Amino acid sequence: MSLPSFITTIFAQATNTAAAVSTGTATGDSPAQPQQPTWMTPLMLMLIVAAVYFSMIRPQQQAKKKAEETIRGVKTGDKVVTTSGIHGVVSNVKDTTVIVKIADNVKIEIEKSHIDKITRPESSSGSEKPVAAKA
Repeated sequence: MSLPSFITTIFAQATNTAAAVSTGTATGDSPAQPQQPTWMTPLMLMLIVAAVYFSMIRPQQQAKKKAEETIRGVKTGDKVVTTSGIHGVVSNVKDTTVIVKIADNVKIEIEKSHIDKITRPESSSGSEKPVAAKA
């Protein structure tokens, strides 16, 4: 059972129980249904919050942390692509910015946070190894 259908089922059961109690059908005309323990509602709420955290929030935080570490590790000679699509080679690294050579005698200074992809040349073979900067 997927998470959205599980959540929908829980909310439907809670709505049906609340409607039955408010109309009096839970205690009057229909056969008696077992009452849900009072600790069950907060438990279900905590389970929903935990499911949302572990399925959505935590993976985003981990991807952001990994991207920041990769960008922090940019070095001279790395080929980069910026978020605006500029391709170049890093010629100098500063605290928060990098100097990128985009053509002969053309260098620009950009913020490290605007680096989208990094490709590092491997020293042993002539190939290049892509490094994902943003997730």
